[in-house]
Parts: sequence; C-alpha cells; structure tokens
Amino acid sequence: MSNIALASPDVFARARKIKLFLMDVDGTLTDGGVCLISTTAADGSGNSAVSEMKVFNAHDGQGLSLAHTMGIQTGFITGRSSPAVARRAAELKVTFVYLGQAKKTDAFQECMQKAGVTEEEVAYLGDDLPDIALARRAGLAVCVADGAPELAAICHFTTHRPGGHGAAREVVELILKAQGRWEEAVPQALA
Repeated sequence: MSNIALASPDVFARARKIKLFLMDVDGTLTDGGVCLISTTAADGSGNSAVSEMKVFNAHDGQGLSLAHTMGIQTGFITGRSSPAVARRAAELKVTFVYLGQAKKTDAFQECMQKAGVTEEEVAYLGDDLPDIALARRAGLAVCVADGAPELAAICHFTTHRPGGHGAAREVVELILKAQGRWEEAVPQALA
C-alpha cells in the first residue's frame, strides 16, 4: 500500500519535473536508530574503538538503483559522518554524497549547481527539523510517514512508509509514475 494513488494533481505536476532526488539518511534511509559498537583491544591495553552500524532497506536500494537507471540523479545530505553511508552510496551509484553537514543548505545548493538543475527540478526527502530549510526550497518536498509534524506540515507529500522501510523507494515510484516512466523502469530492475 502506498499514498501514491492519493497524491494530489499538484504533487504529480511537481514530480513530473524532478531530475534530482536528494535525501537525508538517518530517519529516511534508516529507521533513525544509531547503533554504536564499542570494542576493546585484544591485547588487554584497555584501548577501545567505536564503530557505527546502519541498517538499510533493500526496497530503498532498488528504488535508488532504478532512479539511477532512469537518469534521475540522487544525493545524500546528512548530519552524521559514516563510512557505512559512504559505502551504501557507492553501491547504489549515488551521485552526490555530503556527510557531516550540520547545516545542509550549502550542500543542497552545491548539488543543484553540479547537477545543473533548478529548485523546481529537485525532490527532497526528510524526516526531522534540520530538513525544513531544504524542504522549503525543493520543488517536491517529501516527509516520511513517521517524520516530525513540523516538517510534514510544509511538505507537498508524506509517504505511506516510515523511514528505513521503503520511503525512498516510494518517492522514486511517485516520480517515475508521474513522469509516465514506471512501466519502462520495472523491467530494468537489477538484483
């Protein structure tokens, strides 16, 4: 089940123009949990290291892969610096990856310039308060189902799925259906 069938004509009109899909990571491509794993040195020295674990949804991966196949550029703009996010971005051929962005507006602007698109050609998916500034600029602003009410209030569309459970895939499907390219995209899906 998705909200795509319930999308307004305005949302479909906005989605038809999209050439660049940018998104936050924690709370959109993940469920928002941050798992820090502490390990101690085997030599008994008392030294420890902390690594971070992220869990990504395969449906989101398939959606982002389809976006790439269909010529829609993608990008991650996230407040955390994470090797796991960089690796996932490389696996999915994400065009733009901005990690450790306390304020995301500069990265958003740089992505638009590098992609050669206008604000109305950008979709942005977020889940929380730091995403409001980007949502206000995006031609298609989307909030995940379990996102902050303040963000949802200014977005054009709210996904049926919560963050980390296929919300990004839902946005890609919305864009491709609005552009009349979903049927063309489906047979191009790769395992």
